Amino acid sequence: MRGPHNILRLIRTGATLERTGAMSVVLDAFDAPSSIRVAFRTLVWPFRWLGIEGDVSMPPATRALTALGPAYIKFGQILSTRPDVVGDELAQQLRVLQDKLPPFGLDEAREQIAAEIGHPVEELFSEFSPPVAAASIAQVHKARRADNGQVVAVKVLRPGIERAFRTDIDAFYFAANMIETLSPSSRRLRPREVIRHFESVVMGELDLRLESANSSEYAANTQGDAGFQLPEVVWGLSSRRVLTMNWAEGVPLGDNDAIDAAGHDREELSERVLQLFLNHALRDGFFHADMHQGNLKVAPNGDIIAYDFGIMGHIDEYTRRVYAEILYGFIRRDYKRVAEVHFEAGYVPADRDVDEFARALRAVGEPIFGMDATRISMARLLSYLFDVTERFGMETRTELILLQRTMVVVEGVSRSLNPRMNIWNVAQPVVEDYIKKSIGPRAALKDLAETARVLARFGPRLPGLVEAALVRQAEHEVSQTISPWLHRLGWGAAGVAVGAIPVLIWASLI
Repeated sequence: MRGPHNILRLIRTGATLERTGAMSVVLDAFDAPSSIRVAFRTLVWPFRWLGIEGDVSMPPATRALTALGPAYIKFGQILSTRPDVVGDELAQQLRVLQDKLPPFGLDEAREQIAAEIGHPVEELFSEFSPPVAAASIAQVHKARRADNGQVVAVKVLRPGIERAFRTDIDAFYFAANMIETLSPSSRRLRPREVIRHFESVVMGELDLRLESANSSEYAANTQGDAGFQLPEVVWGLSSRRVLTMNWAEGVPLGDNDAIDAAGHDREELSERVLQLFLNHALRDGFFHADMHQGNLKVAPNGDIIAYDFGIMGHIDEYTRRVYAEILYGFIRRDYKRVAEVHFEAGYVPADRDVDEFARALRAVGEPIFGMDATRISMARLLSYLFDVTERFGMETRTELILLQRTMVVVEGVSRSLNPRMNIWNVAQPVVEDYIKKSIGPRAALKDLAETARVLARFGPRLPGLVEAALVRQAEHEVSQTISPWLHRLGWGAAGVAVGAIPVLIWASLI
């Protein structure tokens, strides 16, 4: 009986926001109209006693999200990078969620490591510190290996975290089902698929063996990227619930005062963060999908260090090309081409008018490009674009959800380093370079060569595959056209089989 439990969970969410004082903070941050405020208060107030009190020493929003659990904390982490959306005060409160949450006990961490690795902590490490960072899913300890003296970071999952996430995700599924039931128009957005995608990402983050593999692949892809480095996995000291990596020395990317004191150029860092993300997404199709300040440092030599590879994004080559062409079209303000790309990719139904869609896109882009450079936002553009595509019947593309969400986070990180950066000027060289390499004549020849290799591999089987396809097509046509008439005449299944024989003979002779 999960239904009553999920209803209670959603009611408790609203009640917790009210009880901790976070409801007013959230409504103020989003400048909610008085009618919305009254509606929320009316619905929530009778259940206020169900709310979780949380840690009274924390600011209201942080207090509410930490009380509600890990899935809500993840949401707060994203909002913490967007002061332009939620305001500086709320963003500052939420930033605590990135790596400064209350840790679990040192003894519990030692027990998990011993159970996972098969040896007591004292045999593995000559030094093992209390937690140096605690986030929603795991916490990190600084340690020194007993065998070679190397300083490492040991990441350990929170006890019971799998069950806690399962509870939240079940409630999200329940909410998605309610939304689709009560609002049929919302089905275009496929809320259940969105939650399913979120679930798959989170479940992957709860297996640290997958994070180790992610780190290895990411390092292989980015080893030639200037000004970027990753800590190396210590495979012999890692398992499903424990991950050990080289210690990454540096200042947090979210601490502007420390960055300035170390003599680093924040303007250059802001541009590099955005360009690295776009390169990884477009060039490699494999990108860090949790690039908030809590997962980034600046090394003493100025390199950006990324860690925490539990959530990584994958994009196939075709989708990358579509995404790049859309961005490039907006950069050049070629709205007709942006519209054509949407139709060519099948994102917008073919029965819609491409010129009308292009005009709607112009209405989205021109006001943004008319802004001062410091106010131009790629995230805002994606938001407006979403509104337009909704009117033209575009379905939610689940494969782009993580990319769009990460784009919002990365832009927020860049803005926090340099509020005056011009997003489009920084993105343009990366997008143009990808377009030149992946869509130009050289790319076309590469595609033809790849097609030839595939055909050569399957060459001996092609005649049989074609023949089988033709037979299947003929059988389908018979069942769709002849079968109803035969049934009407009373021939039934036997008549259908006899009637299909001439068609199958014809197909075999082609």
